[in-house]
Parts: sequence; structure tokens; C-alpha cells
Amino acid sequence: MLKFQHIKCVCPHAPIKPVTLNAGMKMPSWFDIHGLDSNSPQDTAGIKEASHTLQTLVEKEVSSGIPRNRIFIGGFSQGGAVALYTAFAVNKPIGGVVALSTWLPLHKVIMKEGEPKYNKDVPVLQCHGTHDPLVHFHWGQETCGFLRSFNPNVEFKSYEGMMHSSCPEEMQDVKEFLEKHLGS
Repeated sequence: MLKFQHIKCVCPHAPIKPVTLNAGMKMPSWFDIHGLDSNSPQDTAGIKEASHTLQTLVEKEVSSGIPRNRIFIGGFSQGGAVALYTAFAVNKPIGGVVALSTWLPLHKVIMKEGEPKYNKDVPVLQCHGTHDPLVHFHWGQETCGFLRSFNPNVEFKSYEGMMHSSCPEEMQDVKEFLEKHLGS
């Protein structure tokens, strides 16, 4: 659905790793997950490693001549979490963020270091299903509230009845968001 004439989409896949929440079984995962609760321990090293992987992909695009303000990062679930963390913890400018069914990990660490220096006003599209059993809808809302505390350009869209998945309406919203900020 997200085909554009002059916008390149790079969609990396998470590596296969053991996940604590999944009884240590290996599955596609950007970082380890210990629980489905906002108070669960977070895999700081894994989140930072995944962020480094994303930063490497961004730097590859920059070295090929794409200006940073034309590079949007994003993802679904853990991928969206890595994108949000990278956008607001790494302090390197980007054009925007698409965050689907996700949350901002390590947000307390980000604020300990002070308000982000970059990306305080980049456009962010955050989308979430109201019936998501994995990344609860209220986590998405809390993430949005946190982001809006320093970034006025956060748009939150909800999809009634959607679980931890996507829907055509959400993909249309993503397409319109990218076209609005990158041109059609």
C-alpha cells in the first residue's frame, strides 16, 4: 500500500533472538521483552543496540545524499519503539517519525539527560488500536502525552477495535502523513 514515486521505504526485519516473555524462545525481536507492563524491566543494552542498527541505516541514506530532514524513521511495535527512542534519545536530527502500536522505551532515561536537543518539533504520527492486548492502548496514549510535553507536532490516531495489528485506514493515514511532509 505504501508505494511512492519518489519516496524510498527501507523496512528492515528484526533479528532472531531469545525473548524472556516468550519463555526464552527465539523469535524476531529488536530487543528482549521481560513483561507486558509499563513497570517491567527494560533491556537497555538491547534497545541501544537496536537504535545503533537504525542509526547505521540512517547514516547510509545520509551518505548517499539524502538530507536528514527528508529521512523519516518508524516501525510497528518494537520497531516503532526503537524509532521513537532513536529520534529523542540520540540527538541527531531527522525529518519525522511513524510509530505504530508502540511506546517510547527508556523515557525516564531520556528526561534525566534533559529535554532532547534535536527533533523537539519533528512531525510524529503515532497510531494505535483501541483493543491492543500486547502494547496496551493507554501506553500509546501515555507515550503521546510524554512526547507532547516537549514536541507540539505529535499526531495521535486511534483505530476502534484494532488489536496488535494494522488496518487499511491506518496505512492510508501513514501514506497521507508521509505525502504531507515529504511531498507526493
